[in-house]
Amino acid sequence: MIKVLITDDEIQVRKGLRMKVRWEDEGFIVAGEAANGQEALDVLRSIDIEVLITDMRMPLMNGLELARVCQEEFPHVKVVVLSGYSDYELVRGSMKEGVKDYLLKPVAPDELLGVLHKIKAELKEERKRQAESSMMRQLFHSQLQEVQEQYLLYLVKEEIYHVDLAVARLQQLKLEYLGKDTVSFQLLSAEIRDGSRDIKQMKDLWLPFRMLCKEISDSFDGVYTFYDPSYAMMMHFLILSEEAESDLDLAAMIQDHAKKYLHVETVVGVGKRMRGLENLKKGYISSLLAWSQSELHSNSQVVNLELSAERPWEFSADLEKKLLNAIESCSLKDFERSIKDALDREEGQSVFSFSFSASRVLFLLESLAGKYDLELTVIRSAVWNCQQSIWEFNSRRKVMEQLLLLAEEIINKIKLTRLSNGRFMIDSVRQYVDKHYSSEISLTMLADLFHINSSYLSEKFKLDAGLNFSDYLVKLRMEKASSFLKDKKLKIIDVANLVGFSSSGYFSTVFKKHFGCTPVEFRTQMGESIEQKNGGRG
Repeated sequence: MIKVLITDDEIQVRKGLRMKVRWEDEGFIVAGEAANGQEALDVLRSIDIEVLITDMRMPLMNGLELARVCQEEFPHVKVVVLSGYSDYELVRGSMKEGVKDYLLKPVAPDELLGVLHKIKAELKEERKRQAESSMMRQLFHSQLQEVQEQYLLYLVKEEIYHVDLAVARLQQLKLEYLGKDTVSFQLLSAEIRDGSRDIKQMKDLWLPFRMLCKEISDSFDGVYTFYDPSYAMMMHFLILSEEAESDLDLAAMIQDHAKKYLHVETVVGVGKRMRGLENLKKGYISSLLAWSQSELHSNSQVVNLELSAERPWEFSADLEKKLLNAIESCSLKDFERSIKDALDREEGQSVFSFSFSASRVLFLLESLAGKYDLELTVIRSAVWNCQQSIWEFNSRRKVMEQLLLLAEEIINKIKLTRLSNGRFMIDSVRQYVDKHYSSEISLTMLADLFHINSSYLSEKFKLDAGLNFSDYLVKLRMEKASSFLKDKKLKIIDVANLVGFSSSGYFSTVFKKHFGCTPVEFRTQMGESIEQKNGGRG
């Protein structure tokens, strides 16, 4: 119901207006009355009124003064002024003061109905536009969250080749605190469980659980969520906080909300508190290892690895480099030799230390598999089987065998890629560019990353994509930018940052060259197109 306030110093006039139309049948309700402008303001400040019908001449504050104040304090309120013939010209001139319409006394029922119908239609259109605007804001928010999620997953799973570029990207995505060495962080891994439901029922609960986790993270400062496709029914939280209890508060809220709204139990693994981008993988693996130590029953549990005195065994950069070189050079023997050195140590190595190191090797292999576009079903199945073996800790030998099998799959794909006359290699490069379009990417960097001659890569890329590399990257970034520009409240510099530009001026220049108009003009044209489309529907 649309709430109406009737203001007139004569009580009989107010009663008469109430009786002239069937308010509720028309979708209105008279929520209050006032005898003068000051009383009307008191009502407006206490009730969410949408329509104000006021007399022109009243003591203390007349109708025009009330309309002026109302326009300043309550711009959404539609003001209708009642007047006699002597005030007709004055009322007509008051339209700029916030008066929406006027009625001449004595008010005829059909004229009152006509004004109400007009206002009702306007309010309906305004609400429609507000809903669309809200939807666009939510769309952007989800897009920004999606980009943040993707980059967080990249940081915890893949190799960071240039820390300074990663820090710059974090600033663009409004995650700049994560790039500061002085800020500590912690990761939580939360899984929903319910022994009474089958697999399909649990899958149906996955999306609601994911949305619930996002809403929970939004209620905390410095908490972000991401999803790792390698681990089903699980969401991960990154906490940027110095408070020791923040992890437990978050874990308790996750479990409480999941039980209250989804009627499922939740197992939460709390990882070690750490600092520095280079330790993100350690933090993530420690949260997964904490989760893996939960009991198999379906009751809610919190396993806090921070309470453990043991620290992760250091996984050296030299060892990581040896493993990478072994895979890239397609030498399974070198890889086997390196992981034996890392994992097959009988003395001084705990179950936790072994599990941590094995998980680091697994993450490295998973990153390489993604780089060379290994079939998702193959990689995810292999990763999950290997991770299960690490968590179950059946034997060092079984874990190492599964790591070697996965490494062999990747090496075979690399060999096939390099023997395909560049076709599979370019597919992998394009996939990498499509995923990392917003980062600092150059042809030289890609050539080094994929161990290929830059001139050869340039030639093959253009042949395959139909565009040279720089034009392909610009086209991709502009397509993404046009999507972000849908949200009118998003600044141009924010859109520029989201698609990889640090300067809004340079971004605008490139955008105009690509679309033939500036980002501001594009946004205006898009808004006009939406309005025309909505008008066509009406």
